[in-house]
Parts: sequence; C-alpha cells; structure tokens
Amino acid sequence: MSASSLVTVTERAVEEIRSIFERERPSAGVGLRLGVVGGGCSGLSYEMEFSETRTNDNILDFNGFELLLDPKSAIYLKDVTLDFEDGLKGKGFVFRNPNASNTCGCGESFSV
Repeated sequence: MSASSLVTVTERAVEEIRSIFERERPSAGVGLRLGVVGGGCSGLSYEMEFSETRTNDNILDFNGFELLLDPKSAIYLKDVTLDFEDGLKGKGFVFRNPNASNTCGCGESFSV
C-alpha cells in the first residue's frame, strides 16, 4: 500500500502544518507523525507529534514537511482525511475517518 493512498490532507491542513513547521523549526530530518494509540473514551486516539523517521515508516512528502505514519497506525488511518477548522465551534485539526464505527463527541477518539 503506498503512502499516498493512506491519508488525505486538505490544503487548509497543509497550510497550518507548514505554518507550525516555520514557527517551531524542528531539527532537520524531523517530520510530523500521525499515529493511533490505545485510549480515549472510544478505545483509540489520534496522535500528532514531531518525530524522526523510523524504519518501515510510510512517508508522505509535502513541499516543506514530511508526514510520517508507522505501519501499525497506517492500518487505522487508511482513507482518513486530516483537515484544519477555524470557527465558532473551535480551532484545530480534525480527523475524518470513514472506517470509524464510533467516534466520541470531542472527535479525538474512535473505535473500528
């Protein structure tokens, strides 16, 4: 499975991530890791952090940053869209997961 078939990142999210990279200036060779970890009110939670590339990572290259997905998380992130919203209901990254059978009210945890 190619990395480009895993996650869709909206232009708005790309712009926000680029802005974060410009502000934070992480070390060379560091990308933005999207992951899934156990926990949260629905069983699994999304995770975002600066990280160095690891063996077997799926890498999505954007002009200005790399998005990193470990193989285990990639299973849960397949077909997910990462968006960024800024409105009356709040500001932040939003994961839209068509594979989630249940999502909590905050949108940060899910189950499949």
